[in-house]
Amino acid sequence: MDRETFWDIVERARRAAGRETVTAEGADVVARHLVAELSVRSPATIVGFEQAYDDVTSEGWRWDLWAAAYLMRGGCSDDGFDYFRGWLVAQGRAVWEPAVANPDSLADAGVDPDDDAVECEAVLSAAGDAYAEATGAGTDAFWEALDAADRAAPAQPADPAGEDFDFDDDEQMRARLPRLTAISRPVE
Repeated sequence: MDRETFWDIVERARRAAGRETVTAEGADVVARHLVAELSVRSPATIVGFEQAYDDVTSEGWRWDLWAAAYLMRGGCSDDGFDYFRGWLVAQGRAVWEPAVANPDSLADAGVDPDDDAVECEAVLSAAGDAYAEATGAGTDAFWEALDAADRAAPAQPADPAGEDFDFDDDEQMRARLPRLTAISRPVE
């Protein structure tokens, strides 16, 4: 599946959600609509969506975006960063692409700095859930189909792209993500 089709499906789910998606709850609604959007498609299309999802989210495997997640969530584990990228996909292409290019742009996302629930694990499993719904098979069948898909996907590197730095160092965070740090860690 190409990038345009991937984002078109995400945008259809966002429109069907019919409400603001900035919150974790809103992103979960998008995930449910994403399952509905995908489950009426062919199993091959669902697998293609997952491959496109992997490609898109691999672009977000960056230290600076992880730092933004760390700020916005009040800390961020490996799994938490996956859930954050799921939340970010649920925000749509218009938020995703600027955030990957410049994570400080997330200062404009409208997130309440007192709400650290910028995560959406449900987006990560949307394709598998849709595959199970569409085929009547379990999610194991989805992973088998994904493994069998004729595609040599590049492995995600062990370390995120860019320069690693100390997310707890206010000076570094303010230098790298000034607007987002001002919202998340106001100077007292």
